[in-house]
Amino acid sequence: MSDHSPPPGMRGQDLETWASLATILEWLPPALDAQMLRDAEMTHFEYGILFALADAPDLTLRMSVLAGYANSSLSRLSRAVLRLEKRGWVERRPDPTDGRYTLATMTEPGRHCFDQATPGHADVVQRLVLDPLSEKQKHQLREISQRILRAIREEEGWRPPGAG
Repeated sequence: MSDHSPPPGMRGQDLETWASLATILEWLPPALDAQMLRDAEMTHFEYGILFALADAPDLTLRMSVLAGYANSSLSRLSRAVLRLEKRGWVERRPDPTDGRYTLATMTEPGRHCFDQATPGHADVVQRLVLDPLSEKQKHQLREISQRILRAIREEEGWRPPGAG
């Protein structure tokens, strides 16, 4: 007679919690990409690059800083920035203060594209993530997310200006 018990590991509510989060981690990125590709012909990752540049002084960041914000390797970031450069949305140049670094700057057409893409992105985030939650649940999600982030890495990721 074979034993059909589940393999060792998580069980019960821990398994349900993990399964729910793992499913979100799998389903949300393609949903965000689908909207961005349909409405702005870019991926959510590329939009994130433009978002970081739009928030930066002079619309410019060092590629190494941008890679940290994007939680990306420099090679993945370089490929994405190259796609944005080909569209005329970003320009790269050596950092005049230290030639070992490369700067990425959002162009005026890039800013226009970003501005056009933002309402659709905000709408899909609102609809998929925020609208299903009460204000209390949004606060809880923020707190939970920050705790998980701190468990993964000690350094902070990107935070909105003025975030407490």
